[in-house]
Amino acid sequence: MADSKNARENQTALAKEADKGPSVSMQWDEQGKLEIHPIGNFRRLEGAVGNLHVSTALVTQIASLGSAGKKADQNAANFALGFVDAMQPMDAAEASLMAQMAATHQAAMMMVRRLNQAENVPQQESAERAFNKLTRSYAAQMDTLKRYRSKGQQTVRVERVTVEEGGQAIVGNVQHGGGENEK
Repeated sequence: MADSKNARENQTALAKEADKGPSVSMQWDEQGKLEIHPIGNFRRLEGAVGNLHVSTALVTQIASLGSAGKKADQNAANFALGFVDAMQPMDAAEASLMAQMAATHQAAMMMVRRLNQAENVPQQESAERAFNKLTRSYAAQMDTLKRYRSKGQQTVRVERVTVEEGGQAIVGNVQHGGGENEK
């Protein structure tokens, strides 16, 4: 009876681990090299990227994102990994763009913190300019992702159609092509 209970507990623990999103633990070794240890489920990221070298490099870049000198920010890295995972990238291009978006967001938040803590006008103006550029970049990245995901297809929706007496209107999908005059 105790063995089956332990087996169920182990299965539950494994299921919970598999459900965790990707994260990392980080530490600097004696030679000053950042050691990155993956934790959780990286299957979605690895599946989207489709190449072990690219996914490894992307995780390494994300992990060092919050590092200044020898200071590694594990929370910043895990935020970026979680962001990329939550956005569900479909391929390497999307995963890379999403990593850039996470980095841009983190930098913007750092600039708004500096703006709030500015002690003089030059500090305030500098932080405001940087924050403005970063938020505009983030909006452009969102637009780029939207266009990339739509594969350039546009949808035109007509809200109102007026048909005069004797006129005709077509409702539905209209496709051109296949006529004699087209070559």
